Amino acid sequence: MGNRADGKVLAQNKKASHDYFIEDTYECGIVLTGTEIKSLRLGRANIGDAFATIRNGEAFIHNIHISPFEQGNRHNPTDPTRARKLLLKKVEIRKLFGLAKQDGYALVPLKIYVRNGFAKLLIGLGKGKKQYDKRDTAAKRDAQRDIQRVLREKQKVAR
Repeated sequence: MGNRADGKVLAQNKKASHDYFIEDTYECGIVLTGTEIKSLRLGRANIGDAFATIRNGEAFIHNIHISPFEQGNRHNPTDPTRARKLLLKKVEIRKLFGLAKQDGYALVPLKIYVRNGFAKLLIGLGKGKKQYDKRDTAAKRDAQRDIQRVLREKQKVAR
């Protein structure tokens, strides 16, 4: 069959880098129904409020909103925000369970993409930012933007 579109981003959580310091990332598969993957490929997913949990030695993702597929059959899932199982190795699940139990850490979904025809979810181990950390990050970003602007202007003058 050949490789399909590698790395096509279907949904992204832009708020995650604003709210968390992402310390480590893991790629995992998602258990989906046929109509859910069709809806995902159309870009009808939202992972802004999603979070991952680990219970009974299995990883689950909650609050991912995948809109129902319009041309779907009667076996279409009725709840678009149902919990979906994540496909990780046992070693990774144990490691994540130990790290996520620490104070201030959470498992945050970063993006959903397609790799080799399969939907993958990139989850990050994030430590929550305080309000002053968010302000500091914004100030650094603004300063960097100003520096880039001045450098561009100097390059234009030099020409």
